Amino acid sequence: MGLFSFGNKERKVSSLKWIRLTEGSDLDQLIEKESFVKPVVLFKHSTRCSISAMALNRLENEWNIEEEACVPVYLDLIAYRDISNKMANDLQITHQSPQIMVVKDGKCVYTSSHSQINVRDIKEAL
Repeated sequence: MGLFSFGNKERKVSSLKWIRLTEGSDLDQLIEKESFVKPVVLFKHSTRCSISAMALNRLENEWNIEEEACVPVYLDLIAYRDISNKMANDLQITHQSPQIMVVKDGKCVYTSSHSQINVRDIKEAL
C-alpha cells in the first residue's frame, strides 16, 4: 500500500449513459428532431487534453440528472473534428474544448467550457 493508497479507493460508477456521436447525419437528427422531444446535452471532449479529461471525470462523477430528462451525447473531437466543426457552425457557437451544450428545439440554449462545466448549470438549462 502506497502513501496515498490510490489503488484502494472505490471509484463511483457513473449513471451517465453516453451516446457516442460518430456521424454528421446523427448530429442533424439530434438537433433537428430529438431536441424537440427532449433536451440534448452535447459534450465535446479532447482525448489529448488533461483539462478535458478532468472536466469529463467531474461531469461523470457529479451526474445526477434523471435519464429521462435529456439525451447525453459524447463527441471525441480529435477523432471527429469535422463533426465538431459542423456542431459549431450549425449551432452558431464558438468552438471550445472541452465544451458542453444544451440544445432545445433546435437551438443551443446553454454552453460552457473548461472548468466552468458543472451539473448544476446543466440542470438549470434543461
